[in-house]
Amino acid sequence: MFQDMTKQMSRSMEPMKTLVEIQAKMLEQLTRQQIACAQSCVEATMEQSKELSACKTPEDLLKLQQAYAKGLEDTLQKASAANMDALNEAREQMEKLTREAFDSLTPKR
Repeated sequence: MFQDMTKQMSRSMEPMKTLVEIQAKMLEQLTRQQIACAQSCVEATMEQSKELSACKTPEDLLKLQQAYAKGLEDTLQKASAANMDALNEAREQMEKLTREAFDSLTPKR
């Protein structure tokens, strides 16, 4: 009897375990993406600092600054798109899990 209750409890907790796995995977993916984005921004800043010494005129400096800003914008847009993809994937998996859990509770006709 105790074993039956344990099995039933384990079975009923499966959706919750799956939900935690989905969330953990999503957070790991978001963390990796944020680290990569931060590294890219730091590298761009360091590269810009190196190139500052090559500027001879205000126009050179302006072009360098514009290229730097454009590079950061591109990096942030790519990071944003990747983050949204990860969040949408997790949402879809959670919706599927929720539908399956509710479907298992409704009586079969």
